[in-house]
Amino acid sequence: MFYTVQCAADSPRTRWLLTGLARRCEAMGYKRIAAGEAEAADVRLVFNFIDPSQPRPYRRRAQATFVVSIAEADPPPANVLYAGYPLLVRSLANLLIYLVHGRDGIDTYFITLEQGCYPVPCRPGEDEAYFDALWERIRPLATSNLVIDNEFHPDLPQALWEGDEVTERVRWAARKIDEMNLWPAPFPIQEILPPEDLRHVKRLYGIGGLSYGNLSARKDGERFWMSASGVNKANLHKIGEDILMVTGFNPGRRAMRLSVPPHVQPRRVSVDAIEHWMIYREHPQVGAIVHIHAWMEGVQSTQVNYPCGTVELAKAVAELVRQADDPARAIIGLKNHGLTITGPDLDDIFERIDGKIIPQVPMS
Repeated sequence: MFYTVQCAADSPRTRWLLTGLARRCEAMGYKRIAAGEAEAADVRLVFNFIDPSQPRPYRRRAQATFVVSIAEADPPPANVLYAGYPLLVRSLANLLIYLVHGRDGIDTYFITLEQGCYPVPCRPGEDEAYFDALWERIRPLATSNLVIDNEFHPDLPQALWEGDEVTERVRWAARKIDEMNLWPAPFPIQEILPPEDLRHVKRLYGIGGLSYGNLSARKDGERFWMSASGVNKANLHKIGEDILMVTGFNPGRRAMRLSVPPHVQPRRVSVDAIEHWMIYREHPQVGAIVHIHAWMEGVQSTQVNYPCGTVELAKAVAELVRQADDPARAIIGLKNHGLTITGPDLDDIFERIDGKIIPQVPMS
């Protein structure tokens, strides 16, 4: 496996950080190659040191390349997430390590595409423990596998072109979640990115915007309806664009199979479709799934904040659903991320979470 570094680490703090991370990479068998050689090699991990005033993006060739942008903030911003998130997006990264100068030295924050924002402590004289902690958070993310490609088949039966009673319930549930203010407003990616970088993101990830949360409902034993990626979930309207029929998974291509009307230019389904597919396939009694960026007390939680749309996140959630007393009524926490909630139907989910939701996800 290879890793590379883009842009110079040009301050004492960033040079110290790179030295520590490089030692961890090489101890785990990663070989460093020059940035100019990265396009010809199978680079799995990129450290991109960026200037916050003019962040330079790393335009990866493959989804499997995991990009960590690293930036310093001095003076400290009033809101770390709102200052750091645009840097994450503008540098086309999967993760931002944000070094914030404070009264007592440097505070280190991880910022994720899912709006996770959590500190990694760095205590004086404990450099090795600090780098171990950084690497233990980076390593599982950098080795995770995305399933965000879609196979569109224009074979949706005409009787479903306008939806059915299941899609009506999906629309109702999406509006109800909006009324509960549980679809957090996404950062306006189209305003953060220049046009050429937005085109690159669309080509690489098939998204037109970042939207947080999703929901689905079972159609039958093999199929389920699910919200699309990057749409206004308070107004799910068109079949094939806002709501899609998921019919399977192609493991060879790591792609979700979708049945769409032949006359529609389809959007991609939510990146969490692989997670929903695993749960529906294993538990026939599950009739609906809701994923929101919120929290509830006392829930079982995944231990690693894998990115959305990865096999690893899907497996981790599916395992906790399997362990639940009643998999058809499970409430699973996703570390630094949110909740996945199963139910026999959407009504049951809302009855169980009513009055118990905490809008702010705890970060750790």
